[in-house]
Amino acid sequence: MSPSVTVVTDSTAYLPQEEVSRLGIVVVPLQVIVGGRPFDDVVPLDGVARGDSAARSRGGSRADGRGVMEALGERGPVTTSRPAPRRFADAYAEAAARGATGVVSVHLSAEMSGTVEAARIGAADSPVPVEVVDSRSIAMGLGFPVLAAAEAAAAGATRTEVADAARRCMESVRSFFYVDTLEYLRRGGRIGAAATLLGSALMMKPLLHISGGVVVPLEKVRTAGRAIARLEDLTAEAAGAAPVRVAVQHLRAEARAEALAARLPRRIPGLTRVTVVEVGAVVGAHTGPGMLGLTVSPATF
Repeated sequence: MSPSVTVVTDSTAYLPQEEVSRLGIVVVPLQVIVGGRPFDDVVPLDGVARGDSAARSRGGSRADGRGVMEALGERGPVTTSRPAPRRFADAYAEAAARGATGVVSVHLSAEMSGTVEAARIGAADSPVPVEVVDSRSIAMGLGFPVLAAAEAAAAGATRTEVADAARRCMESVRSFFYVDTLEYLRRGGRIGAAATLLGSALMMKPLLHISGGVVVPLEKVRTAGRAIARLEDLTAEAAGAAPVRVAVQHLRAEARAEALAARLPRRIPGLTRVTVVEVGAVVGAHTGPGMLGLTVSPATF
């Protein structure tokens, strides 16, 4: 029997497709705008589809990552946009038509995007109650709370219980990121010009984390190798001895990500599962290629 509560999220969760399918999660895509043309945010970046096909079909072509990366390299116009409220309204109506009695809609930080606001506007037209949750994060910092909510829904939890499961997970999730340069974040307005100097002095490599729902500098190191080693240290410290799941996220850095994932079991004694995911064009537009991220979450939701 299908859960009575449907969980909706947006494409910046970058969840593995098998989890989306297994738990019936509905994914509404953000958009990346390249040279004035809007494209839906999909993974992988070559435009292979993922997520909710019905939601994708209501507007926007699929993002071609090669075009996005070329435009970024040429310093061309690449911007991102929240989904239209109508796309959320349609997703909620479709969930109701499939038998849902309620919806929990979990999204990337309202400090980074207007997606939460668009979801709340869309919820006003929903035929069933919708609770919108601001994850205060992005990528698998959003994805793990979505999974927590979907697991609770699959177990028969009420709408309030499903939303609470997402919020409990949010309180424990930690994310750390490495980028080759802060320039893309500066261009997109996701980090200030003063903070950019932290990464530019002496060609320092910046490490970032999410605090208060925004991306902020955490540390700076001199080389990419040292930065990646420090990512491991930070993740191991955050994990402690408790059972945890870890997601390794990357953008056009698969070999680095797989090597990092292979080392984690030796560093984290309570590791129950490690997942490697590639982020899509929306996050890529703000980080640039070469990004690596580690997100640690409790193993049980």
